[in-house]
Amino acid sequence: MPAAPPEKPRKVVVLGSTGSIGESALKVARELPEWMQVIALAANSQADSLSAQAQEFGVKDVCIYQDALREKVADQVESDVAVSSGKQGLIELATLEEADLILIAIVGVAGLEPALAAIEAGKDIAVASKEILVMAGEEVMGKAAEKGVQVLPVDSEHNAIFQCLEARESDEVRRLILTASGGPFRQLPADQLQQVTVAQALKHPTWEMGQKITIDSATLFNKGLEMIEARWLFDVEMDRVDVIVHPQSIVHSMVEFCDRSILAQLSTTDMCFPIQYAVTYPARVENNLPPLDFAELAKLEFEAPRWDDFPALLLAKEAGTKGGTLPAVLNAANEVAVDAFLKEKISFPGIWRTVSDVMERHTVANSPDLDTLINADAEARQQAEERINKHG
Repeated sequence: MPAAPPEKPRKVVVLGSTGSIGESALKVARELPEWMQVIALAANSQADSLSAQAQEFGVKDVCIYQDALREKVADQVESDVAVSSGKQGLIELATLEEADLILIAIVGVAGLEPALAAIEAGKDIAVASKEILVMAGEEVMGKAAEKGVQVLPVDSEHNAIFQCLEARESDEVRRLILTASGGPFRQLPADQLQQVTVAQALKHPTWEMGQKITIDSATLFNKGLEMIEARWLFDVEMDRVDVIVHPQSIVHSMVEFCDRSILAQLSTTDMCFPIQYAVTYPARVENNLPPLDFAELAKLEFEAPRWDDFPALLLAKEAGTKGGTLPAVLNAANEVAVDAFLKEKISFPGIWRTVSDVMERHTVANSPDLDTLINADAEARQQAEERINKHG
């Protein structure tokens, strides 16, 4: 039987509430008010949407990251709502005394310091921003263990692995198998990738997502980042993290155990599934999400990724294996390159060429502290910009 509701709902702060993950989280909150109470919201620049969400959920704390929009939001919300902005505003929301769970759905590295601040304050965090663990997985997981707080994965793939593992020890795991849709160019010949347009790359065959993550899915950098994230979340070496292409995106990921048995988690493609499980964990709760109809599915396909044609996976494997500051460099260079591609400054393959060049130039610092990671991130961004300006 499904679990009975708790005496009080879990009080949740949603950082990145106007993005696709944030919107899904609010959908879960609407459906399961006895399990989830939204108490604070943060957005980057969508002031009108943030204000409307604040009114709907009756929150008393909001943050708009863009400082210039703070006054606009303050004019739109009730007078008793505290409005903050910038990095400090995110940190304030991440450390609210009454909060039970901080859902971090901010694209890029902006969520890292709020995540660490939340952990320091003894808050459980639900991570949808994979850059946090890619950039600083060792520090984040180490601090979480020290403080005795949970790091709950919201990415569908990592949430699937989390469900399959059910708190088993990592030495029982032979392989974590992340599934990838393959993106829109799964079957496109390699010699045609140079001609890929922005419009084509933004047409993901399965998921509705923001521009950055959609391009990452097309290059397979998204899956590469997820490989590094899985390495830290589940305490396994990179050579135990594998990828398989699964176009239907029904099997969200799998775990192969030491006895060679494999467990998989399946559901329809809706981010409400992993968000709900992160909020209600360890309870299973009924919802109105669509069930799977295996007869209608008919078949599920799997194939090996094209490692050489989409070298993002190999670059991520290298970064995750070497560790230190290299994953942060990969992530930063990729963010700059994706932005350049969206602005039509570089070609589609120019994304991974830029990342590869920046990684080659970097001298890895091992066991980096936060300042070292931030400096490596900034240096990689500068080098990526220089490479793009020089080569186009």
